[in-house]
Amino acid sequence: MVVGPLLLLVGALLRIRFDFFFPAQLAAFDHHPGLISTSYALFAAGHLLLWPAVVLLAGRVAARNPCWGLWGGVLVLSGTVARAFHAGMDHMAFRFADAAGASATTDAVSTTYGSFQIFSVLNLAILAGWLVLAVGAWRTKVLGPVGAIALALTSALPLGLLKGTTLLSLVALAGLATALVPLGLRELLRSPRPRPAVALRWVAVVGLVLGVMFAVGQAG
Repeated sequence: MVVGPLLLLVGALLRIRFDFFFPAQLAAFDHHPGLISTSYALFAAGHLLLWPAVVLLAGRVAARNPCWGLWGGVLVLSGTVARAFHAGMDHMAFRFADAAGASATTDAVSTTYGSFQIFSVLNLAILAGWLVLAVGAWRTKVLGPVGAIALALTSALPLGLLKGTTLLSLVALAGLATALVPLGLRELLRSPRPRPAVALRWVAVVGLVLGVMFAVGQAG
């Protein structure tokens, strides 16, 4: 709830000076590969980190109204899966640009853009999920009116392949942060705090697990 929205905001801000559509994004990658790669990586990581936040929020809603909590959670998580697929397409487009150049990649993307893939079925979930979850959070008083409206703004975040940042993107992500970050901080303050030695042990374990996962993923 705290880290996910902030990573999304940072990722979006890193590419705000470039035009929104894919030819400009690929041209930006050609001239600033480190910046654009970091931007898209942070954006993808932010969406990955949202799933436990969504599960917690949907669970709080479902405890008071199972229907709103269930459908809000299912739709938002389905949309998050679709965005993960989009992030994979972005990654492959950049790798193709490394191998063949930005111009050839732009031609390839232009030719194949809009081709059917099964995850396009979830595009409506990306747009509607946050609205459903926001209404449910408001109706069950898990979020107040301001927080619910802010969460609903997330539905305005553009979707698709190689999308840059617009003012609408920043409004949507600012809404997400406004809704989730204070809620996440309250959860941290409410939760029992482990002893420093226990916390350090868990940090070491998590770091080791992530290192192994990274090594296995790279090897695969």
